[in-house]
Amino acid sequence: MTDADERPRRIAASPAWNGKAFQNREPTPMMVKGGGRLMARFLFERAEREPPGPLPSVAVDPAVLHGAALRGLRVTWLGHSTTLVEIGGFRVLFDPVWSERLSPIGVGGPRRFQPVPVALEGVPLPDVVVVSHDHYDHLDRPTVEALGARGARFVTALGVGAHLERWGIAPGRVCELDWHESTEPVPGLVVRALPARHFSGRGLFDRNRTLWASFALAAGGRRLYFGGDGGFDAATFADIGTRFGPFDLTLLEIGAFDPAWGAIHLGPDNAVRAHALLRGRALLPVHWGTFNLGLHAWDAPIEELCVAARAAGGELALPAIGASVVVGEALPVAPWWRVLRASAPSAQAAEVPRSTSPRAARALRARPAAEPAE
Repeated sequence: MTDADERPRRIAASPAWNGKAFQNREPTPMMVKGGGRLMARFLFERAEREPPGPLPSVAVDPAVLHGAALRGLRVTWLGHSTTLVEIGGFRVLFDPVWSERLSPIGVGGPRRFQPVPVALEGVPLPDVVVVSHDHYDHLDRPTVEALGARGARFVTALGVGAHLERWGIAPGRVCELDWHESTEPVPGLVVRALPARHFSGRGLFDRNRTLWASFALAAGGRRLYFGGDGGFDAATFADIGTRFGPFDLTLLEIGAFDPAWGAIHLGPDNAVRAHALLRGRALLPVHWGTFNLGLHAWDAPIEELCVAARAAGGELALPAIGASVVVGEALPVAPWWRVLRASAPSAQAAEVPRSTSPRAARALRARPAAEPAE
């Protein structure tokens, strides 16, 4: 627990605090190769950044919503980075975002491609809500307030608790962690904050005033890694894999990737590399298919991930929105998203947007004209 009086002392003592702001373990530019051309690309580069219609989603399994939490490991993807994890008989809700738009005022900002597949009030109250950092697509005030009204407990990165407290969450229900700190919110469930290579801030003047983190869960003999947001850092991923792996599942971001953001977002290729260093058994991609946050085609991240994983021999778990992955059962691998391309007019279905990377473009051209969703 970190209250308002203790928070400044803990922040000042953090190895990630440089006296003015939090910093990554290695120099991390916001923009790298091609960053100066981003605005021109945004305005003039042609890309199908939004799907031609809502992405397919499935009804969440009633056992997830009404039964006891699975004693093994089950992950239900609800879109973007919002995931409901059942591990060792506990429920953990990661980065819950139910708002229709990502905006400080509720209007404007990126809008969902399709609704969340279950109403927030239909989700069982988790044992703990984990928030990786304070960006709007991971920390959503209306969702936090609704969960707080139900008595939810929160674990988050150091400093983020100040947002939660301003929104009415009692300090006693918020636990803030520095990198490599852990907590046991309920006996038998270990939540550990780990380094990530990213940044924070919700306005013009609060850049990096709160910490960002990835998280590892351990319960009932199962282990899961949630990457939050962050760029590739081989040494950090290898250290996490050695000390806290192997992981039954890794949940890693693949969307909003671009060479210009190469230091602060993974993208598909680096997600596959990170997964291997983390000693993950299966990779479940998140941070795609829900909001228009990048300059690439809406399905470029997942298409390129499939190519990269095939080349590396990695194992993927590809649930449709609302569907679950259960460790120990057959993993969903059907390319369910392609139904949108298959149902589009032939000229549109064959088109490859210019902002798609060369390897993803080859994958898009080679995909079957029609392949059923799972």
